[in-house]
Amino acid sequence: TLPPALDGHPFPGEPLGCAMNIFRRADIRPGHTVAIVGIGFLGAILTRLATDAGARVIAISRRDESLALARHYGAADVIPMHDHWAIIEKVKRLTDDTLCDRVIEAVGKQWPLDLASAITGFGGKLIVAGYHQDGPRQVNMQDWNWKGIDVINAHERDPAVQMRGLRDAVEAVASGRIDPAPLYTHRYQLAELGDAIAATRDKPQGFVKALVTFGDAA
Repeated sequence: TLPPALDGHPFPGEPLGCAMNIFRRADIRPGHTVAIVGIGFLGAILTRLATDAGARVIAISRRDESLALARHYGAADVIPMHDHWAIIEKVKRLTDDTLCDRVIEAVGKQWPLDLASAITGFGGKLIVAGYHQDGPRQVNMQDWNWKGIDVINAHERDPAVQMRGLRDAVEAVASGRIDPAPLYTHRYQLAELGDAIAATRDKPQGFVKALVTFGDAA
C-alpha cells in the first residue's frame, strides 16, 4: 500500500526501485565526483540521488534537452556526448586529471561502456546500469587492471533486494527527496500501448518516460 502522500500520483515502481538499488550499489559518498553516462529517466533520478548525497555530478548525454534535465536534477557540469576523446579531455580538466570516483553507465551500448571505463579514476568504481542486450561486449581489461577499478553490474535479481529498492523509492518520493514528475513526459491510453512502446524505442522530442493510463491521453 502506498502512503497517502502518493495518492493520485503515478508511481512506476520498477524503474524507481531500480534507481534506488543502483544508487546503493554505487556507494556514493560526500565529496565524490560522479559521472553519469546517459541521462534518461534512470540517469536523471541518479543525478538527484548522487547530488543529494553530497557528490559532484558530471552528466554526459547526447541530447541538449537531456543535459538540461540533468541540470534541473542537480548536475554540476554537463558534457554533450559527441566526441570520445573530447569528453575524456573535458573530464580531465574538470577533475584536475584525477578522473571520477564513480561512473554510472546508463545507456547499454558499447561506446558508452568504453567511455565510462576511460573516465573512471584510479581505485574508482564503474557501475554498469545500462541493459546490454544486443550481444557480447569487449572491455579494456588493461585499463581496468592498471587503474585497479571495481566493476559493478547493478542489476538485481533477488526479489528481496528488488523489494528493498521499491520501499526505498516509496520513501524517497513520498518525502520529496526525489521528484520524478518532470520525467513523465508522455501519456497514452491503454489502446495506444503500441505507440507508447514505439516511443520508448524512437525517443521523440522531449521523451523521457511514458505513462499508460485508462483515461484520456494528455
